[in-house]
Amino acid sequence: MGTQICFPVEYLPLEEAWSLFKKTAGDSVEENLELRPIAIQVVKECEGLPIAIVTIAKALKDETVAVWKNALEQLRSCAPTNIRAVGKKVYSCLEWSYTHLKGDDVKSLFLLCGMLGYGDISLDLVLQYGMGLDLFDRIDSLEQVRNRLLALVENLEASGLLLDSHEDTHKFDEEIALSSLFVDADNKFVRMHGVVREVARAIASKDPHPFVVREDVGLEEWSETDESKSCTFISLNCKVVRELPRGLVCPDLQSFLLHSNNPSVNIPNTFFEGMKKLKVLDLSDMHFTTLPSSLDSLANLQTLRLAGCELGDIALIGKLTKLEVLSLMGSTIQKLPKEMMQLTNLRLLDLDDCEELKVIPRNILSSLSRLECLSMISSFTKWEVEGESNACLSELNHLSYLTNLSIEIPDAKLLPRDFLFENLTRYGIFIGSWRGLRTKRALKLGKVNRSLHLGDEMSKLLERSEELEFEELSGTKYVLHPSDRESFLELKHLLVGNSPEIQYIIDSKNQQFLQHGAFPLLESLILRTLENLEEVWHGPIPMESFGNLKTLNVDSCPKLKFLLLLSTARGLSQLEEMTIEDCDAMQQIIAYEKESEIKEDGHVGTNLQLFPKLRSLKLIYLPQLINFSSELQTTSSPSLSTNARSEDSFFSHKVSFPKLEDLTLRHLPKLKDIWHHQLPFESFSNLQILRVYGCPCLLNLVPAPLIHSFQNLKEIDVQYCELLEHVIVLQEIDENVEILPKLETLKMEFLPRLRWIKDGNDSMKYFSSLLAVMNIQNLQQFRIRYCSMEDLRKM
Repeated sequence: MGTQICFPVEYLPLEEAWSLFKKTAGDSVEENLELRPIAIQVVKECEGLPIAIVTIAKALKDETVAVWKNALEQLRSCAPTNIRAVGKKVYSCLEWSYTHLKGDDVKSLFLLCGMLGYGDISLDLVLQYGMGLDLFDRIDSLEQVRNRLLALVENLEASGLLLDSHEDTHKFDEEIALSSLFVDADNKFVRMHGVVREVARAIASKDPHPFVVREDVGLEEWSETDESKSCTFISLNCKVVRELPRGLVCPDLQSFLLHSNNPSVNIPNTFFEGMKKLKVLDLSDMHFTTLPSSLDSLANLQTLRLAGCELGDIALIGKLTKLEVLSLMGSTIQKLPKEMMQLTNLRLLDLDDCEELKVIPRNILSSLSRLECLSMISSFTKWEVEGESNACLSELNHLSYLTNLSIEIPDAKLLPRDFLFENLTRYGIFIGSWRGLRTKRALKLGKVNRSLHLGDEMSKLLERSEELEFEELSGTKYVLHPSDRESFLELKHLLVGNSPEIQYIIDSKNQQFLQHGAFPLLESLILRTLENLEEVWHGPIPMESFGNLKTLNVDSCPKLKFLLLLSTARGLSQLEEMTIEDCDAMQQIIAYEKESEIKEDGHVGTNLQLFPKLRSLKLIYLPQLINFSSELQTTSSPSLSTNARSEDSFFSHKVSFPKLEDLTLRHLPKLKDIWHHQLPFESFSNLQILRVYGCPCLLNLVPAPLIHSFQNLKEIDVQYCELLEHVIVLQEIDENVEILPKLETLKMEFLPRLRWIKDGNDSMKYFSSLLAVMNIQNLQQFRIRYCSMEDLRKM
């Protein structure tokens, strides 16, 4: 069996191969004098191919000398292989690793992954095939199946037979992963090296009941061969023919996967008659006016995939009563047939992206008594109330096994008061419209009146959610308050937007907060367009609260005068990103009630090293912002929302950001001086990007005493600062010291009073002087536009 794709193979010299082998297998191969010569011979048998070296090293790690000797003997006695681009030694290494996998289930998963095409394969797909093939037999729940699959994948990765896919998790999240089953998994797909895949297929083809991957050419003739009659798995690639033969006689066939470049390939009605034992059928991306009539002979079918199909009448699937998995994801199905009521063994129903699905006849969903997973994202939204012809949400109360639910509900009024959620372990419930899924328990509510629509069961979901979003929330001035039950101990992401009634996000005066802390797992807090928000939290917050917060974004909150009290800010030790934008009344970011608060708890000197991990700080369109932190000027009002005390510089000598990489200050009309002349040790020492736009009162960008604090700066971009005279002030700077040695980009635009550079004698130097005092070997981009040319004319 030849390969269909050529793989670039790089061979390592023996010294590098031995180094890679030792790194993978551990130091024992070097330290054990009896083992070392055997290990060297094993490495030679791998012929320098990294995938073989790593695979064998992982398989033999921590094994006895006897096992190593046996492995060497088997590698030396390997038979030739006819797999192009895979030598017999490499084949033998990988086959040996497969043979020594512990357990038939992990071996079956390896062979299955080898049959599923090239590129990354979603775990959802592997799970659906595996369930149909009884790979997870005797496992009770879908959640346990999921966990078992992840354990087997980790086993194969540890053995080197699957590639580690952790590094590309985020990319996969955006492009492929939708299912809540794997949204919280480290792995969301499997990846197999091309050489390993060809070996897996070769191994599978030698089985007494082989797995077969073949083209459509000569298919009818092949169907008369012994291989056809004994095979258990067929992956058929249709590239030429427009019509499949009348049938294939494959009495032992359990899985049939059809891949076609032409979705209109005709499948005769009799095609499946010779496949009585078929358990898995994948006809994705095909066009069907009606399904082939011989489907009703597939009495043992357990997984049916019609994903991406153009579908008409599919009533025939009602006869597939053993069906456990049905995927219509991305199909053009408009109406589910009433015959689906007979699918009482169905455990997983995937209707994601069925955007044309408008009709689900009443009682279909309630009839699927074994259903554990129902996913309907970007799909059916025509829910009706009791007594009408279309499906209603109360039908889901009849599904006692349902633990995984992803649905969209257009209006909160459709929620029945007795809607039961107590068995759900995974959910994505969207009232309004679908807005993405990052966690296994997400609740996203639009146009909801908290006092009217959130009954007891929905409140239980609130307290268990990992991800909460509220848009146009009404009926309360607080978003969250634990007065009922909610403690939000599992909440990771919170977004609140477009809710004019909201005055506070959290009612933190409640004793439950004071005793136990708040939101210990919260990673992101996003607040936007909250017209009447006065404070983020109303009342004191225990120090241990928000200890895991990484992202804090506040946008368009015009009544918010400060963001955080010092007592709260001190607890945000994990914060990495902060963006504050378009808050008209914001006067300072951090507020403290009295100067003595700075030196609490026995600290000496500065105690405002608040955010030790902050990497990005962006302050944009804040017309009243005076400084980053200052003491509040209290008035007769008991509220803390009072005028900030004016400071000489924006960042005082009490503030330190040792990890800050990106600083953006945009449209801050009251900004006069950014830095205090005495910054704390290492403050801003890691700054790489400095962008300052639209600060009309700013006079200097980088003063002389601080030039050594910015040795890691790579980009300076300053624009629309009408009074700015000096980008860099170099008074009292040693001429032999490098200035901004890592600078790659320097942009200066719309600076009508720019004086370029100020030297120790207050004399003016023109542009070439600026470059003369800088190490410009790394400078890649220099731009100057619409700045005063006065100094150049004085040459």
